[in-house]
Amino acid sequence: MGNKPTIAISHLGCEKNRIDTEHILGLLVQAGYSVDTDEEVADYVIVNTCSFIQSAREESVRTLVELAEAKKKIVITGCMAQHFQEQLFDELPEAVAVVGTGDYNKIVEVIERVEVGERVTEISAEPTYIADETTPRYRTTTEGVAYLRVAEGCDYRCAFCIIPHLRGNQRSRTIESIVAEAKQLAAEGVQEIILISQITTNYGLDLYGEPRLAELLRALGEVDVPWIRMHYAYPTGLTPKVLRAIRETPNVLPYLDLPLQHSHPEVLRAMNRPWQAGVNDRIIEGIKAAVPEAVLRTTFIVGFPGETDEHFDHLYQFVQRHEFDHVGVFTFSPEEGTPAYTLPNQLPQEVMDERRSALMELQQPISLKKNQGEVGKVVDVLIEQEHPETGELIGRSARFAPEVDGLVYVRGNARLGSRVPVAIASADVYDLYGHVATVADLVQRESIALG
Repeated sequence: MGNKPTIAISHLGCEKNRIDTEHILGLLVQAGYSVDTDEEVADYVIVNTCSFIQSAREESVRTLVELAEAKKKIVITGCMAQHFQEQLFDELPEAVAVVGTGDYNKIVEVIERVEVGERVTEISAEPTYIADETTPRYRTTTEGVAYLRVAEGCDYRCAFCIIPHLRGNQRSRTIESIVAEAKQLAAEGVQEIILISQITTNYGLDLYGEPRLAELLRALGEVDVPWIRMHYAYPTGLTPKVLRAIRETPNVLPYLDLPLQHSHPEVLRAMNRPWQAGVNDRIIEGIKAAVPEAVLRTTFIVGFPGETDEHFDHLYQFVQRHEFDHVGVFTFSPEEGTPAYTLPNQLPQEVMDERRSALMELQQPISLKKNQGEVGKVVDVLIEQEHPETGELIGRSARFAPEVDGLVYVRGNARLGSRVPVAIASADVYDLYGHVATVADLVQRESIALG
């Protein structure tokens, strides 16, 4: 072990990439490598890159250039390696290996080959690998939270999205495999498991011939984890069966992350999401009827090629009408290799920026109203950090997902990684503020619950 090089890892991109990073770390540690957070002392730096949109690629390039200038030996993994393998090797002599999105399980072998002087390309043209509960993993999230990948890849071909090209077609894990990993995480003290894939509502379609999300949620209901949160619920997959499973499984949070992208049928058709065009309103009303306490998050793209003022006004009114709890808005990013890259009527960036600002300004008072609805309640909060200067605790209620939603600032004492009842005293557009609940607060909560 003493002769093995020290390795640091730089993680970029989404939580799917994070899971890859965690498996890379787990595999290296299992093989006896010393893994250090300090890139300066490391013999190799693995950069797990993102290539989803232009800004993500720019961040990845900046990181690679800085390491190259520091004369570090770089192993490039992730989406950018899959996307630009030849260019990266040509332009970065410091890169000793490029490893694709379906090949990170070979990281130990790659390092061994590099150590004997080989410059390694390990990239499957069509990624097919997916890690399971037997793959070593070293978690990098706060101690109370873990992401759990239920499937990898995507069978849809949205006009703006390069993910299927980078990560392959959908491949689901079995329900038994997912539950086994969930039980491992529960044994580690995890309080919240976040289920992820490209389209979680399509889980199991490739494996069982039909989506099995409802069955998966009910199976996870038997795992001793207080919160199961689901990300990337494609709206047309939220069938009555799935909504019943959410409602009837106590530890499955009624939190739905719906990547709607737009509301106007013509824009959705241009995005190659035509089946969504006629059902957005009906689906959202159906969710609210079936799960009245549902927290709804969504994302939209403004400035898609050909989006007119009328199209945008339709989206504006849609957001105004449905009053989502959380909204993210992105300007269209033309990605080479996607159909949308060559579409006519590309919009100027300033128009896209104006539309994004208008939508976010519309959403702010809606978010404020939703948060103010929590004032006076006692809610469970997962404590994740302590403010270094004030000592104030910081966590999240069930209404907030990590990194994309708000926070709860808490006065009082609690252990990091624990869930505690918090009396909410005030709110702003994004965050909530309160104190660890007293006995009187808890008595009040019980009396309200009993009606």
